[in-house]
Amino acid sequence: MVQMSCAEHPEENLAKAIAQIKKLANEGAQIICLQELFLTPYFCYEENLAFFDLAETIPGKTTNILQEVALETKTVIIASLFERRAAGLYHNTTAVIDADGSYLGKYRKMHIPDDPGFYEKFYFTPGDTGYRIFETAYAKIGVLICWDQWYPEAARITSLMGAEILFYPTAIGWEDGEQAHINQEQYFAWQTVQRGHAIANGVPVVAVNRVGKEQGTTFWGGSFVANSMGSIVYQAPFEEEVSHIQEIDLAESEQYRRVWPFLRDRRIESYAPILKRYIDE
Repeated sequence: MVQMSCAEHPEENLAKAIAQIKKLANEGAQIICLQELFLTPYFCYEENLAFFDLAETIPGKTTNILQEVALETKTVIIASLFERRAAGLYHNTTAVIDADGSYLGKYRKMHIPDDPGFYEKFYFTPGDTGYRIFETAYAKIGVLICWDQWYPEAARITSLMGAEILFYPTAIGWEDGEQAHINQEQYFAWQTVQRGHAIANGVPVVAVNRVGKEQGTTFWGGSFVANSMGSIVYQAPFEEEVSHIQEIDLAESEQYRRVWPFLRDRRIESYAPILKRYIDE
C-alpha cells in the first residue's frame, strides 16, 4: 500500500507514486494499491467546474504509463483516477493493471457521497460497471472505492463473485475544528465496519487512505490490513506518508470459512426485502 500526501500538480504525484511502486516492488511486493484519486489533491471540497479538466480517459495517458511500470516491476497496480467518459459524464474509477502490463479493466464507484467538503455528486456519475473482480497474476481481487466501504452489500456481492482480497482506495478525513473524541469515533467506525466485511465474508480487507491537510480537511491516513477474521495485522500512522508490504496467506480464508461457515448458512430465500429502500410495514 502507498499512503501519501498530494501536491498540486498531477505530474508530481504520479512521479511520487511510481517511485513508491518501484521501491515496494524491489522489496518483494506483488499487488500495490494506491489511494483514491492519487493524482491530485481532493478537489471535491467545493463545486468548481474548472476541476472537470482534471479528468482523463481510462484507459488513457496515466494507465499507459502505469502499464509500463507494472511490466517493469512485475506488480499488479490498483490505480484510482478521475475518469472522463464523455462530455458531461464523469466517474470516480479505479483501473487494475496486471503484472505483465496488461490492462484488466475498471471499476466505477457505485456509492457517491454528498456532504460538506465531500461534494462528489457534483462530479461523479454513479458507477454502472457493477461489482467486479479481477483475476490478476497473484490473486483474484475485488476493488471497491471509499464510500463503498460503508455498505455490506458491496463487500458481500464482490466476495460472492470470488474475490480473495477486497481493496478499498480511499480519501477520508477529519474536518478542522472537530472535537478529538468525535474524530476518534469516526475513524474507529470506518475501520470497524470494514473489519466486519472481512469477518462476514472470510476475506482479507486492505484499505488505503491519503494523508495530509487539504482545504479544511485533515486526511487521517490510518490505512490498514485486516485478515479474514477481521484482526488488524497492520495499521499505518495517521499523519505520515508510508509505503508498506503486508504478506497475506490466501489459504487462511479457507480455514476461517470452514470454522465459521457464514456463506453456508445464508438464507438467501429470505433476503428479498434488502432490495427495498426502506420497509415501512
